[in-house]
Amino acid sequence: MLISTPILAADVTFYVGTYTKGGNSDGIYHGTLNTETGEAKLGGLAAKATNPSFLAVHPTKRLVYAAIEEGGGAVGAFAVEKDGTLRKLNSESTKGAGNCHVWVDASGRNVLAASYGGGSIACLPIKEDGSLGTITASIKHVGSGPDAGRQKEPHAHAIYDNGAFVYACDLGTDDIFIYKFDAAKGTLTPNEPKSGRVPAGSGPRHLAFHPKGGFAFVNNEMKSSITSFVHGAAKGVLTPIHTLSTIPEGTKPESTSTAEIHCVPSGKFVYVSNRGHDSIAVFSIAADGKLTNVEFADSHVKVPRGFGISPDGKWLIAAGQSSNDLALHAIDAATGKLTFKKIIGTVGMPVNVEFVR
Repeated sequence: MLISTPILAADVTFYVGTYTKGGNSDGIYHGTLNTETGEAKLGGLAAKATNPSFLAVHPTKRLVYAAIEEGGGAVGAFAVEKDGTLRKLNSESTKGAGNCHVWVDASGRNVLAASYGGGSIACLPIKEDGSLGTITASIKHVGSGPDAGRQKEPHAHAIYDNGAFVYACDLGTDDIFIYKFDAAKGTLTPNEPKSGRVPAGSGPRHLAFHPKGGFAFVNNEMKSSITSFVHGAAKGVLTPIHTLSTIPEGTKPESTSTAEIHCVPSGKFVYVSNRGHDSIAVFSIAADGKLTNVEFADSHVKVPRGFGISPDGKWLIAAGQSSNDLALHAIDAATGKLTFKKIIGTVGMPVNVEFVR
């Protein structure tokens, strides 16, 4: 008889998106973290799926959506079972190749998706049972960047909603495209201005809004840097403040690339993962949105593709895509610095860590 371990009050669930193409992973995995003690453990496979790279948890905490990087690109919908495993509901095409990022809007009515290969974004409605309907909006980006090898065409990399607007980072054009968003209808309309921009050839990847409003931060994959923006929420405008390196002076940018970015809930610090350098860059956030580097912390994994910060802001879990493991770090609330605690366990090609909040 299998006896389940009781979940304590301080335990929070996290899900891990993976690449299954390496043969060491079967899909989405789950685990728990006790935010009081730092005790973290893996619960095993949550759901079988093919290359479920990026995940998004519904505001109700009862649904999880996955970017399925397979074939023409799709989003998978899953219901959360009592034991933390996931039951597949359905999947829907994004009509854009290489869907690499998903996001559930604040109203919980839609899933937003970004397709790298297709250079496009999409909006898919969430039905009453949590399954997905066919897309209500699909937009293909237009433009290019100065790097002929990687920016000859658009590459939508991530998508987010904030208020009445949607923001989509496009590595191929150096834009963070801005759209007016009607969550009830699931429609996207180009904004004016159409985008915020990072320095040419930087390749914006992911974005983090300041939890208290007023600012946004974008990690640039190609130049290993972070750009800070003033966020004008009323009109959706992103105005750049400055751009800083996410790697130590003397490190060759061509040997590294950024992957993920998150702010702590307090809004005091922002974190960026560096592949190649295998570190987590920590920055303090000033009242005017300017950043100051705090440290370049060893991630203790190889190729930290993604990481997650616990809802209380005390813990960070880094996913090692090449080392096939997860590393737990404690976050110092006063300084923002990371202290490595332990390797949680083995997961084949983990690329995303998503906490249930």
